[in-house]
Amino acid sequence: MFDLIPFEKRREDAFGPLVKSFNEVFSDDWFTSFKGSFTSFKTDIRETEQSYLVEAELPGFQKEDIEISYAEPYLTIKAVRKEDHRVDNQDEQVIRRERRYGEYTRSFYVPDIHADGINASLKDGVLNMEIPKQPNQRTKRIQIREDI
Repeated sequence: MFDLIPFEKRREDAFGPLVKSFNEVFSDDWFTSFKGSFTSFKTDIRETEQSYLVEAELPGFQKEDIEISYAEPYLTIKAVRKEDHRVDNQDEQVIRRERRYGEYTRSFYVPDIHADGINASLKDGVLNMEIPKQPNQRTKRIQIREDI
């Protein structure tokens, strides 16, 4: 519907309808069933002796939109973006909407952490977390005895 061809004039030739058909096949509506796999975000995770350091890209989110929870052994980061249905000008209509709305979630398997000591901050669309490690208290070495 709203095709952009940069640095070139639009030409109506034999390939025009073919290109338009190709674009329609790969439109957003065709990919609706695959959108669940795109509702995630990128993260970098580093490890030090005392903690894990997590950086998550969450551009456009406010800290009120982000929820961090820990249910042993999974740390979950969830960000929710609500769709804005506001219409400022009744004479305008949306031609193309590419910004995504919905729930973005990532879960990480991180056993033996001190959940109460997690620190998180959000700056310039990047969530930074420091997750302190807790020594594994459940590990016990079992000595094998000799048979009598």
